[in-house]
Amino acid sequence: MRGNETHDINKTGLLLAFAYPDRIAKRRSGGEGRYLLANGRGAFFPRPEPLSSEEYIVAASLDGRESESRIFLAAPVTEAELLEYFAQDIVDSESVSWDSAQKCVAARRQKRLWSLVLCDSPIKNPREEYLLKAFLSGIREAGLDALPWDRAAETLRARINFLRRTGEDLPELSDEHLLNNLDDWLAPWIKGMTRLEHLKRLELRNIIMGMLTWKQQQALDKLAPTHITVPSGSRIPVDYLSGKKPVLAVRLQEMFGLDKTPAIANGKAPLLLHLLSPAGRPMQVTEDLAGFWANSYILVKKELKGRYPRHYWPDDPLMAEPTRRAGRRGE
Repeated sequence: MRGNETHDINKTGLLLAFAYPDRIAKRRSGGEGRYLLANGRGAFFPRPEPLSSEEYIVAASLDGRESESRIFLAAPVTEAELLEYFAQDIVDSESVSWDSAQKCVAARRQKRLWSLVLCDSPIKNPREEYLLKAFLSGIREAGLDALPWDRAAETLRARINFLRRTGEDLPELSDEHLLNNLDDWLAPWIKGMTRLEHLKRLELRNIIMGMLTWKQQQALDKLAPTHITVPSGSRIPVDYLSGKKPVLAVRLQEMFGLDKTPAIANGKAPLLLHLLSPAGRPMQVTEDLAGFWANSYILVKKELKGRYPRHYWPDDPLMAEPTRRAGRRGE
């Protein structure tokens, strides 16, 4: 008789599960005494209890709070019992989705009893299209900063955006457009990748260049060059990243003899000149080089001549020979 009584007591949790299936609960990871109910709500023991370490329980008495209810009375139930007696309610599912916490694609096979995950195991070989879709979702969530933008890629993108603003027929590369069209321009390059850290393998400059036709590439090199040759013979890089207007930062002495501001985009866009001292500090910012020579040069010359007396500071910059050298001619 006593043995039967023990058997009946051991079945208390199962009997409660039949009576209150929505109160079947699974212990949450990371906190003893905290449970997820089958109805999706949370529950917890207000004080340490022997049942707090049980994986599954059925909460017979709760305080009725909607989000986190206190458990006053419960009994344990086993996973084997749930699998056997609630088989008709258990759903087998496979999911390939983005795991924001781990920053990777998670491919899992699960047995779920309403909101409870009873069994969870990895899928060894999920379909490639599911992996790709989940990874693209992760990149959208992380934003374009998750991609390995280096200066070369950023400069190329800025050159294209600049020319597009001048009316040239080039792809749109705004943040919003790139994020909304990842399937078109990025997906072919990330097949097989499942983690954000895998993106480090990408060569974004090559990917962006691949978005252009041959004709567009030729137009880009011609209309938005990476460098400009100045009167001294130096090839100076054009900075497309500092703002909407491309910048040419060049030592003032290298521009002697030039009476017109260099322009790109078939002459439609004068460069914003940062005229530098011999130490590389901006002494003047202008889009009007001729106006600078005529009006401001005499004052700038006076200051620079005092700071750098051994350098070449002619009275007439338009008739002077441009130079990269530090001293006057003949020194």
